[in-house]
Amino acid sequence: MPAPLSYSNSSALELLPANAAEALRPDLLKAREETLADVALFDAGGEVPSDKEPLDAGYIDLPAKLLATKDSGELADLLAATERFREEVDAFVSLGIGGSYMGLRALQEALGDPLHNEKPASHRDGPKLYYGGQNVDPGVTAGLLEHLENSGVDWGIVVISKSGGTLETALAFRLFREALEEAAGDDAAKRVIPVTGGAGSKLRALAEEKGYADIFPVPDGVGGRFSVLSAVGLVPAAALGLDVVALLQGAADMTERFKTADPGDNPVLDYVSTCHLFEKHLSMDVRILSTWGDRLEAVGLWYDQLLAESLGKKERGALPLTVVNTRDLHSRGQQHQEGKRDKLIHNLYADSPSGPNPEVPSSEANQDELNKYAGKSMFDVLTAARQGTDQAYAEDRRPTADIILPTIDAYAIGQLLQMLMLATTVEGRLIGINPYGQPGVEAYKRNMNAILSAS
Repeated sequence: MPAPLSYSNSSALELLPANAAEALRPDLLKAREETLADVALFDAGGEVPSDKEPLDAGYIDLPAKLLATKDSGELADLLAATERFREEVDAFVSLGIGGSYMGLRALQEALGDPLHNEKPASHRDGPKLYYGGQNVDPGVTAGLLEHLENSGVDWGIVVISKSGGTLETALAFRLFREALEEAAGDDAAKRVIPVTGGAGSKLRALAEEKGYADIFPVPDGVGGRFSVLSAVGLVPAAALGLDVVALLQGAADMTERFKTADPGDNPVLDYVSTCHLFEKHLSMDVRILSTWGDRLEAVGLWYDQLLAESLGKKERGALPLTVVNTRDLHSRGQQHQEGKRDKLIHNLYADSPSGPNPEVPSSEANQDELNKYAGKSMFDVLTAARQGTDQAYAEDRRPTADIILPTIDAYAIGQLLQMLMLATTVEGRLIGINPYGQPGVEAYKRNMNAILSAS
């Protein structure tokens, strides 16, 4: 089995009252029990108590369930459909908002080639990817439509919306669908893959009317921000050529570890414990996810949405912020070092490089005085920056903890995403907030639709 993700919080715990973590242990284990009981309740299909509505616990066992269909069933169908799609198109636009957008972006930036779209087809694995439907910026939308229409390549659409009624995505799909039908004629139906809900979904009704051959489900009991390891994230990721089987295996293994491992060897429970204790004892309710290197930034932005929408309720909830280092040490580092003591910092980094790792060359032109570092790799420099930053924070009693990936690959990212989703759910149960549902977001949708209808 590939190496597991690890979690370290020993230096941070030294800043808390003695035995604080041990005192929390009974409530932490109870929150795990409730989280797993929710899965059993969901699977049984029984009546859900009102305080549990909505109960979107379906994501927890979904990776293992999908892996069981790798040879026959949903995952096999998904892999076959996306392989056909890859043969049909040289570019596609993924239309979605919220979790239907951020999840794919996290996967693509972490696991894809950062110059994917710049390379010719012979030097990239899969079609070019563009995003749409995550906003209503007229200039950006018009520019992308014009680019696709004038590109001279066969292009397609993956459209993701559980209800089909989210205005931003529905509007984008109408615009891009009509452009595709004009460009491709009868072939347009082969170049669209919808991912949507069941009966009652406006997108499903439209997709069936249009005769799209491949329509994939957003499973019942899987909310948008918990959907990255469903067809929502897997369809466009597979179309890009990412290893979705390894991604699911990492997530399934993290779920099993969450279910069985004790605190101290359980990244989900240990992460929740650290976050909760610093908020409870030291009023640190700003959570910095400090990513080291560019590839994990979108994972952080995905997690910002996950935590904010899940726990930002009843006038509670920590404020999540993502930073990318060393870049943001030159913009936010001062505040984190000497600003208000309301921040808990989690470093997110890989223990080893996952690709090319240039070294500092020796040069006769040494005015930059870099020859003393000749032979050191860029990863060595990044590691030294992180260690030096942690040392500075420790000297000023600023708490840091570490989420450590063995490397950045599909298995590790699957572990990470599932860990953060499980941790968000467990923390919600720990503090008495339903982590599912998004009442605040629904209010803006109602207001927007009413304003448009009245004008």
